[in-house]
Amino acid sequence: MSIPVIERAKIQAQVLVPLVKALQAELGEGRANALVRQALGDMYCKLGEQWWQAQEASSLGDKLAAAFKMYAAGDALDYEVVTQGPDAFEIHVTGCRYAQFYQELGAPELGFLLVCSADFPMAEGFGPDIQLTHTQTIMQGASHCDFRYARRKREEEP
Repeated sequence: MSIPVIERAKIQAQVLVPLVKALQAELGEGRANALVRQALGDMYCKLGEQWWQAQEASSLGDKLAAAFKMYAAGDALDYEVVTQGPDAFEIHVTGCRYAQFYQELGAPELGFLLVCSADFPMAEGFGPDIQLTHTQTIMQGASHCDFRYARRKREEEP
């Protein structure tokens, strides 16, 4: 039985939120957050690499559509696909129960640190030819999250 990612995030928050708050109190917010981003970033990069290699789909759009389906399981996300093709995948997340959960905890800034900060390291794990552009998040108060994945063109390509 597979536990939806949203439920795993809620379970992890029970341990991570008090831990991060204690680190912030001891080390200062900036230093503690940098340490957490680095530790989790390395893990998310490896997770992204393993996940990417395990996908059977060949197109970037199909692989990332599967990823967002996984993260949306359990009614976690509302999103609209803007572009889905062999070399691009773009979506707008218009509803986020991860953000709602951290808002209810009274710690939206920790939601960004513990959930949204995974986006770029995960994409790094997909390989050097995949680029993520992501300029806003619901977790930080925007109306939607914008995700733009693209296959980078090689130097010799026009």
